[in-house]
Amino acid sequence: MKQSKERPYVLYVAEIIYSQIFTIKKKNPEFSNIDAIDNFIGSEIYNEISSGKFHDKWFDELSKNNFIDKKTKKKIPEETLRLLQVQKDMMIKQLIQFPNLYYAKSHYPLEISQRAFDHLWRMCESYELWCKETKQPELVNLNIID
Repeated sequence: MKQSKERPYVLYVAEIIYSQIFTIKKKNPEFSNIDAIDNFIGSEIYNEISSGKFHDKWFDELSKNNFIDKKTKKKIPEETLRLLQVQKDMMIKQLIQFPNLYYAKSHYPLEISQRAFDHLWRMCESYELWCKETKQPELVNLNIID
């Protein structure tokens, strides 16, 4: 059976996060993946995703189009929309940020910041796994799962 290369909706935000982190790393060749993710935290798109505004804008755009996907011209299933709402709620919970509290006096990330970092890492892993499973190695730029 041939694997579809059409990106699942739940990977849309992962792809955006992944590409933003890759852009940071590309602009800063000395950065590790860890440095690039740390640098992504607090960015404008990070704040939009972590506040829920990203998904709200997306849902609004989909709603205006009667939940018809612009690329496939197919109606997005209710179950998918519910999963995207769960994803939005998870992003808000996992990516909570208190910028002034990122490091304690010991210079170790606080638990809430570590939780955000771990969630971003998992999003990148998920995106890479999908790329590899659908045989799209040209989309894998960070090599997080290697």
